[in-house]
Amino acid sequence: MCAERIETKDAPAAIGPYSQAIRAGEWIFASGQIPLDPATGQLSGKTVAEQTERVLQNLGSVLAAAGAGLGGVVKTTVYMTDLGRFSEMNETYARHFGAAGGVFPARATVQVAALPKGALVEIDAVAGRG
Repeated sequence: MCAERIETKDAPAAIGPYSQAIRAGEWIFASGQIPLDPATGQLSGKTVAEQTERVLQNLGSVLAAAGAGLGGVVKTTVYMTDLGRFSEMNETYARHFGAAGGVFPARATVQVAALPKGALVEIDAVAGRG
């Protein structure tokens, strides 16, 4: 199976040696998105809710470039620097995935010591294109 690199200017460029996403057959593996504004490359939002909003917009743009969308997501991993603010992330997350059809993906949420560029939240995803 050949892997195809997915890249879009509608989401922040990778800040390291990785692809925004990879398509392998009908599966899309989206790298973790942090709340960077794609136009400036700067961190966007001060609260977990604001940052989650930007992260999911970025993730949606990457998936769209791969021919999919949030409705095709089957698994996410959410990384947060403070699980005490879980409800802020969860409310924004539920709104986005609820709008995508109401079938929520499988998910793991973990607390990490730090995220790139001082972000409060990062989300990666696996989606089907079919």
